[in-house]
Amino acid sequence: MRAAVLHEIGQEKLEVLDDVEAAGFGPGRVKIRVRATGLCHSDLSGMSGVLPQPAPFVPGHEGAGEILDVGDGVTNLKPGDRVVVCWLPACNACPSCKRGQTELCLAGFMNAGTPNFKRPTGDVFGMAGTGTFTEEVVVDAGCAVPIPDDVPFDIAALIGCGVTTGLGAALNTADVEAGSSVAVIGCGGVGISAIQGARLKGAAEIVAVDPVASRRESALKFGATRAVSPDELPDTKQTLTAGEGFDYVFEVVGKSATARTAYENTRRGGTLVVVGAGAMDDFLQLSMFELFFDEKRILPSMYGGGDVLRSYERTIALWRAGRIDLEGLITHRVPLSEINEALDQMRTGVALRTCIEI
Repeated sequence: MRAAVLHEIGQEKLEVLDDVEAAGFGPGRVKIRVRATGLCHSDLSGMSGVLPQPAPFVPGHEGAGEILDVGDGVTNLKPGDRVVVCWLPACNACPSCKRGQTELCLAGFMNAGTPNFKRPTGDVFGMAGTGTFTEEVVVDAGCAVPIPDDVPFDIAALIGCGVTTGLGAALNTADVEAGSSVAVIGCGGVGISAIQGARLKGAAEIVAVDPVASRRESALKFGATRAVSPDELPDTKQTLTAGEGFDYVFEVVGKSATARTAYENTRRGGTLVVVGAGAMDDFLQLSMFELFFDEKRILPSMYGGGDVLRSYERTIALWRAGRIDLEGLITHRVPLSEINEALDQMRTGVALRTCIEI
């Protein structure tokens, strides 16, 4: 089958090959025919080495498709079922799951070191234990979540990561208060979803901050009340908050520099929500005095900070009701053969979300 493969960490281009085979099918596992997959900045981070990922590997972790086959012991799925790929399934047995923090379950990460594919030249891994830039993938049954028939594959793919992460940061992690002021730093697909979540919660002011003009324009369509470049943020802070800072600031970039900017633009007693996935050696510096004196809450948000399956269901309900716009997030659609062009668009920030149609 066809798959897009990165041979070595640090390479910027993927090679679309036709000699890749999905591996690992057996008890408790399912084989999925991928129909659509989203291109997420985390895929670029895996390719560059910012996020740890063994190579060679097939990127992609936002996918949706149909069940082709189920292994022994799988009773909740059958061939033909429409599913979204969940890259971080809950085991429902570990301490995090028992506490109700299923987004912190490490069971999914245990699969990241097991090859998902093979070629005549050797094993190939999958991004975050999945790998959806391919025609077929084998995953644990818990990674395949059934979706209703009225949810298109491209929409379902977005729900698999970016939308759930951004919405959840506002709805679950921050629990944004109605009438509050919000700033979102980084307005790609995840940042736009955080903006939509803040709007749903009734935030009075939602400031989108991004260096790319097209993204700022898009943010206004999705609920931002203002959209500014990073250089304009200090004046906006002064105008809207009399210099005090915003009630909530979302960092959706994954860099210590933007996290520091987010902290400085959060009011005393306000909330900084860290959504972006950054590198292990990129450290945020804060003094012990400012931590004590400013009493700002710093809340990391992993995969939306809530039960993933419930978040999927909530997102679908909000989409059906017309309360959130998911179709508008997909600003670029390409076949798998044009994956490198899509990567370039993601790097330049031109597209909010790219749908790879497979």
